Amino acid sequence: MTDDALIEAARVSKAWPFQEAQKLLKRYPNGKPGGEPVLFETGYGPSGLPHIGTFQEVLRTTLVRRAYEALTGGAPTRLVAFSDDMDGLRKVPDNIPQPEMLAANLGKPLTRIPDPFGKFESFAHHNNAMLRDFLDRFGFEYEFVSASDRYNSGAFDAALSRVLECNQAILDVMLPTLREERRKTYSPVLPVSPSTGIVLQVPVEVLDPATGMIRFTDQDGSVVEQSVFGGQAKLQWKVDWAMRWYALGVDYEMSGKDLTDSVTQSGKIVKVLGGRKPEGLIYELFLDENGEKISKSKGNGLTIEQWLTYGTEESLGFYLFREPKSAKQLHVGVIPKAVDEYWQFRGNLANQPLDKQLGNPVWHLLRVNGDCAGTTPKGAGDTPPVTFSLLLNLVGVLGAEATADQVWSYLGNYVAEATPEAHPELEELVRAALATNRDFIAPSLQRRAPTANEAQALRALDAELAKAGSDTSAEELQNTVYEIGKDEAYGFENLRDWFKALYETLLGSSQGPRMGSFIALYGVPETRQLIAQALDA
Repeated sequence: MTDDALIEAARVSKAWPFQEAQKLLKRYPNGKPGGEPVLFETGYGPSGLPHIGTFQEVLRTTLVRRAYEALTGGAPTRLVAFSDDMDGLRKVPDNIPQPEMLAANLGKPLTRIPDPFGKFESFAHHNNAMLRDFLDRFGFEYEFVSASDRYNSGAFDAALSRVLECNQAILDVMLPTLREERRKTYSPVLPVSPSTGIVLQVPVEVLDPATGMIRFTDQDGSVVEQSVFGGQAKLQWKVDWAMRWYALGVDYEMSGKDLTDSVTQSGKIVKVLGGRKPEGLIYELFLDENGEKISKSKGNGLTIEQWLTYGTEESLGFYLFREPKSAKQLHVGVIPKAVDEYWQFRGNLANQPLDKQLGNPVWHLLRVNGDCAGTTPKGAGDTPPVTFSLLLNLVGVLGAEATADQVWSYLGNYVAEATPEAHPELEELVRAALATNRDFIAPSLQRRAPTANEAQALRALDAELAKAGSDTSAEELQNTVYEIGKDEAYGFENLRDWFKALYETLLGSSQGPRMGSFIALYGVPETRQLIAQALDA
């Protein structure tokens, strides 16, 4: 299949990355002038530890970037991951060591506050490094840009001068949006106090846009004249965002629903500066298991490290791909389903027609790292031989002390060449299943005693399993389980009640796998032992 076929299919695809990419095609019908790359940007405020909400913005923006490249047959693009590390620290995060040290530095730019972890030259450098480490691990292609570096080096001087030239026009945009009390102190420019190093929220008089000279009253009451250049000032958030779009020439940036007003006002300000508002998507925010907004400072929700402990990189990308305009909960409980659904979609990908492939999340995710040769990505159709949910049931039966060697031993009942070397994707699932079992499943499992009719059915199942040979297939075992559940002698209103009884008495859970697959994996003799234990309860 040719690239022309891909372009044609992409132009009519309803997948959201292609819908977003279409905005850029309308922005530049003939490509960006001068053959310049279309510039995608993501922003990060390093006032707290990076979380999945931070990561998702880079992932989703990359998905749009790759969709645009497919849509245009390979037009040049760039992705900038921008850190707002010149911001003054407004409050001490809840989940950071040495809070007293951070409290002593409130108001100072994040890159001028010591690292409470004692590893980097500043608090911002620590958090920036954490973000970059994960983006690198996932294989993103991006350029990291620090606000402090740009302000300090003079790279933003020309744009800052332009902001000073347009100071009154920017005030005309912003002042009507502010409360009366805030209007009295509002200034587009926030000078850094020469005496305390704090980013000040004070009225500023522009003296000379060319030299960047401004006048303001410092915290000690002294009147100060200093330049905004060389890291001696930064801009208010909405002005800063607009200045960045103007200075860098940003064409696309998405943001959360909580920044809807910022997008509107920054769009007006960038127009005042003589620039153009980027295209973008307003996405819904993630919620924790209590339905509350995830916050860097609170540390609620999941960290990147937690997801990768109990799930996989692929499942994280899959979960973040889905329905960006709908709010989704983000907690450990959503991981198992995401793991299995990822592999289900990946297994379907290779045999789908192109239009269906373009709507498959895995098609987009396999192209994230830039390996976009061909229309069907490399790795499509690959699936592990055992589902994650089945592994979770297996390790749950094995208990909190289960080991990888034990799991692989049982996998030998079900999988040819059951070794990590032969099945690296399964090795990842085993690792995640053991961690999930240790921390969440084993402590909560409670097997109940069977009722009288359930005990009768279990005895019947045991008798049938006694006849099964070592080569009995999972499907045959499943049929045996079905037949017992359908037998009116055991009093089940439906098969669902029978399976629930099996899960609760044998596995200690209200939900579970196809029992035929579980019996084949766990082993017939071992399953009979589980039945005996349940009957003795």
